Amino acid sequence: MSFWEKYNYWVENGYFDDETKKELLGIRHNEEEIEDRFYKDLEFGTGGLRGKIGAGTNRMNKYTVAKTTQGLANYIIKNSDSQQRRVVIAYDSRYKSDEFAKIAALVLCTNNIKVYLFEDIRSTPELSFAIRYFKANAGIVITASHNPAEYNGYKAYGSDGGQFLSYEADKIIEEARKIEDITKISIIEESKAKELNLLEIIGKEVDDKYIEEVKKYSLREDIDKGIKIVYTPLHGTGNIPVRRVLSERGFKNIYVVKEQENPDYKFSTVKYPNPEEKEAFKLAIELGKSIDSDILIGTDPDCDRVGVVVKDTKGEYISLKGNEIGALLLDYILRERKERGMLSNNSVLIKTIVTSELGRTIGQSYGVKTIDTLTGFKYIGDKIGEFEETGKFTFEFGYEESHGYLPGGYVRDKDGVVTSMLICEMAGYYKSNGMTLHEAVENLYNRFGYFVDDLYSIKLEGIEGRKKIEDIMNLFRVDYPKDIKNLRLLQVSDYKESKTYLSNGDVKEIDLPKENVMKFVFEDNSWYALRPSGTEPKLKIYITGTGKTREDAIKKARLIKDIIQAKIKHII
Repeated sequence: MSFWEKYNYWVENGYFDDETKKELLGIRHNEEEIEDRFYKDLEFGTGGLRGKIGAGTNRMNKYTVAKTTQGLANYIIKNSDSQQRRVVIAYDSRYKSDEFAKIAALVLCTNNIKVYLFEDIRSTPELSFAIRYFKANAGIVITASHNPAEYNGYKAYGSDGGQFLSYEADKIIEEARKIEDITKISIIEESKAKELNLLEIIGKEVDDKYIEEVKKYSLREDIDKGIKIVYTPLHGTGNIPVRRVLSERGFKNIYVVKEQENPDYKFSTVKYPNPEEKEAFKLAIELGKSIDSDILIGTDPDCDRVGVVVKDTKGEYISLKGNEIGALLLDYILRERKERGMLSNNSVLIKTIVTSELGRTIGQSYGVKTIDTLTGFKYIGDKIGEFEETGKFTFEFGYEESHGYLPGGYVRDKDGVVTSMLICEMAGYYKSNGMTLHEAVENLYNRFGYFVDDLYSIKLEGIEGRKKIEDIMNLFRVDYPKDIKNLRLLQVSDYKESKTYLSNGDVKEIDLPKENVMKFVFEDNSWYALRPSGTEPKLKIYITGTGKTREDAIKKARLIKDIIQAKIKHII
């Protein structure tokens, strides 16, 4: 069907509720908006299904949730011999998250699949833990992570507790596409599902087991637990578990940003709830200044990412980049584990291809190998499972530049709860040794050289924006800068073709799934990469400049950025 035919079907069919029809009739004279809502079905990206809340096949609503869930149910039934099929469902504080979670649960129950549904909002990492705890076939969390308030999403997980990889997600989408008429999807009554023991509400038991597991990754007791910590959950799911684990670990001075403590689907105190951005810490910084806090931490709505703000040498609060937080954690964890004789000859760090090479350098100093994956923590989780199964490597730490970190295999996704605990522990350790986290970062740079990162995104919405992103990617495949002043290009990696082209003419195969990413590496380890976002209508451009001094590294990063911007300005 054309987008107009789909639009009219939704408006005229009695299956769709009055609220949906009213919304669609309100845009009946806006062809561009209608096309954007119906030109395609919402599909899985890097972080699952994600889109604006609203009526239409390309929007998050109860109908697209039901269709996707029926596709998941069909996939589970086809790929499971068990008659006791189980799925765990969690949801965050976003608009309609509870409604979408309930719809998903009842669709699964209709298919005779038992559902464990959390009683209230819970974090994404706890959902991953719960899948493994209940030995479930799959899991769902309704969240749009750190996207703006008008978005919601649907992350789907496999039996290992990790997000479905692309080839698995494609099969689920394929099953959903086979459903030609969504009005045929039947949904059992909630009371009936409970009566048949197909729907079970869960909560405290899982919370306790999860927190117990998180605390096992603590590394030191002899630290300053009197440090002043400001914490903001940014209106999300982190408030209870983060405060609980910090309290149980003995931290005495935890100050929560009151205006952002409670769930709020409008995220009324922030432009958007992204702890990667210093702007999200505005209220936290005000509180931090008033009490002279040592450290400020914030988690995103589903509590899988963590941002950190610290004092610099002038006493001003500055935000740490994701790569800096990862480097600090990596160095702290490896040092502590090495001192205890806990590192093995086959210990590994796992990071993504757009994460700083500083981590690899730190790992090498401890004799730890680094393995790269595609962007998305699901690939790190998959590697953890692979290494546990084969025994080839011992997983020590995994992270990505977008503020996601994990020190162990108890879950298969990044975890903002355990990370918050370790960051505060690390801050307490350094303070007991007369250092701030800012000084600890500078110490790393003094040891390993400066790695200055820059990430900027170009927002290009709709069909036209999608084409512009593709045009830019194609341009850099055929006409990229060979050298940038004194930076000599060493290699070009095209992950869509799974090939790396070396400056000497050699070509290497890339042993990773194909993805639309281009990465350009220079001889001094400076680099840049272009990657269309899998969750938002953006082209992401990652840049790292390296040097013996910060000024040298900044200069290289700016030079690369200027060249890229000049090259693409005629397209955007």
